[in-house]
Amino acid sequence: MFEVFTLIVAVSALLSYVNYKYLKLPQTIGVLILSIGVSVILGSIKVINLDWFHVACSVVTTIDFRSILFDFLLSFLLFAGAIHVNLNNLLEEKLPVVLFATVGVVISTFIAGSLIYFMADTMGLGITYLQSLVFGALISPTDPVAVLSLLQKANVDKKLEIKIIGESLFNDGIGIVVFLSLLALAGGMSEHGGEVTAGSIAESLLVEAGGGLFLGFLLGIIGIYFLKAIKDEPVIEVHITLGIVMAGYALAALIGVSGALAMVVAGIMIGNRLARPDMPESLKSNMNTFWHILDEVLNAVLFVLIGLEILVLGFDVNYLMLGIAAIPIVLLARYFSVFLTNLTLPGAHKSSGKELMILSWAGLRGGISIALALTLTEGLNREPILYMTYVVVLFSIIIQGLSIEKLVKSLNK
Repeated sequence: MFEVFTLIVAVSALLSYVNYKYLKLPQTIGVLILSIGVSVILGSIKVINLDWFHVACSVVTTIDFRSILFDFLLSFLLFAGAIHVNLNNLLEEKLPVVLFATVGVVISTFIAGSLIYFMADTMGLGITYLQSLVFGALISPTDPVAVLSLLQKANVDKKLEIKIIGESLFNDGIGIVVFLSLLALAGGMSEHGGEVTAGSIAESLLVEAGGGLFLGFLLGIIGIYFLKAIKDEPVIEVHITLGIVMAGYALAALIGVSGALAMVVAGIMIGNRLARPDMPESLKSNMNTFWHILDEVLNAVLFVLIGLEILVLGFDVNYLMLGIAAIPIVLLARYFSVFLTNLTLPGAHKSSGKELMILSWAGLRGGISIALALTLTEGLNREPILYMTYVVVLFSIIIQGLSIEKLVKSLNK
C-alpha cells in the first residue's frame, strides 16, 4: 500500500507539472482531467495486451480509496481549509450556514433520492426507494476540497462566499451521519446491531455531530494554548498542529464522533488565533505556507485517485444513462434545497435570486461522495449508485468548477 501511495504522489506531481506547463487550468481540475486521460490510456491497453490491462487494474484495485480519504487525507484537507476561515465573518452568517448544512442537506437528500427512484423505476433498474435515498444522502453534501480551491478565484461577494465555504465545511459531517442512518435503514439494522428507529437516528446525529463539534472545540483550545505559550518557534507550532490533526482525528474515530466536524472547528479556532495582530509574522507565514503546500499536494493526490478509480468501473450503457440523468436531478435538488432553506431565514440573511443561483452552482461534489459510494455492498445496488456518483462528481468538478467564475461575472454585470 505504501508503494502504491508513493506512486500516486509521484504521478500527481507529474500531472501537476503538465497542467501548469500546458493546460494552465485550476490545479484540481487540470489534475483530474489528466488522471482521467491516464485511465483512458491504461484502459486502451486492454486492446493491445489483456494481461497488461489486468495488471493495471490490479494496481488500481489495490488502492483503498475510502480508507485513504477518510483515514488520512480528509483530516488534513478539512483542517487546512478551515484554518483560513474568518471566524467573525462565519459567526455573522452562522444561521444560514447551519441551516444550509443541516436542513438543506436533508431536503436535497429527499428531493434527489425521490427523483432518482422514479427515474430508475422508469428505466427498470430495480433500485428501491431507500437505496435511492442513500444516493441522495451521499451526493447532497458539497465538497469543501473542491469548493475552497476554486471559489477564491471567482471574486464572490464576501458574505456569499462565507455561506458557501461554511456550509461546505460543516455539511460533510452532517451528510455522513444522514448517509449512515439511511444506510442502516436500508440494511434494517443499526451499526450496533439494533433495530433502526427515529430515536436511534437522532441519537446517532447527537453523538456523532455534537460530539465532533465538542471534540473540535477542545482541540482548538489545546492549539490556542500552545500558540500563546510558544510564540517564537514556528517549526514547533507547525509540528503541534500536525499532532492535533492526526491525534485528534484518530481520537474521534476511537470514541465514535465526527472527525470531520472536529477538524473544522479546531481549524477555525486555531486559524482565528493565528490572525490576531499580536501573533508573530514568522509564525503566521510558516503556518500558512506549510498548510497551503500540504493542502495543494494532498488535493492533487485526491484528484488523481478520483481519475484513476474510473478504470475499475465496468461499462454499462443503462448505468451511464442513469448517471447522465442524475446530473440535472442533483442540480435541481441543490437549487430547491437552498431556495426552501432561504425562505426560513430572516431578511438580513436572505440571499437574492442571483445569489441562490451561485449557491446552487457552487455546490460542487467531490471525493467524499465517491468514498461513501464505495462503502456500499452489492446488495444495495452498488454499481448503479457508484456510476451515478462518478458521473455527477466529474460533471460537478469539471463543468461547474470551470464555469463558476464566468457565472459570477455574468450575474454581477
